[in-house]
Amino acid sequence: MSRIGRKPIAIPAGVTITTEGSKVTVKGPKGELSYVFNPHMTFEQKDGELLVKRPNDSISMKMFHGTTRALIASMVEGVTNGFTKVLEIKGVGYRGEMRGKDLVLHVGHSHEDVVPAIDGVEVSIKQSEITVTGIDKQKVGQMAALIRNMKKPECYHGKGIRYKGENVVLRQPASAKKQAGGK
Repeated sequence: MSRIGRKPIAIPAGVTITTEGSKVTVKGPKGELSYVFNPHMTFEQKDGELLVKRPNDSISMKMFHGTTRALIASMVEGVTNGFTKVLEIKGVGYRGEMRGKDLVLHVGHSHEDVVPAIDGVEVSIKQSEITVTGIDKQKVGQMAALIRNMKKPECYHGKGIRYKGENVVLRQPASAKKQAGGK
């Protein structure tokens, strides 16, 4: 837990980190993120690095220490490079389209599913690949999860929406099991 918290966060060129008490603001070429952390954590900048310090060695402080450091590192990564998640639509007749900023999915339901955009996250679709990008790691993951939940991949044919590279374990249908077993 605390090993992660002790690692310094490298501040790349073009990124500025300001701390006001427990509020940390990270500005970079892609945008600005701010977050209010546990008030017991302190921050120290020196030599192009940010250190997160904890007041004592209690278990809860060790947990907050590692979490705080990981969140700030993600904020720095987000304003520098951004985050991307790619999803695939699999299935005959399954498709998606953009309507303004909203994603409209046709995935086997009697109606079209509309996924409204979250602020700070961009969604684009090209053929059967949906790309979710943004600077906030949590929001990008949340948007990708909302899209996937519209039609999770089913276990017999693998139809649905899945993350790119996700391995969906397919099951053998019951009728095929009866024929193979001879009973």
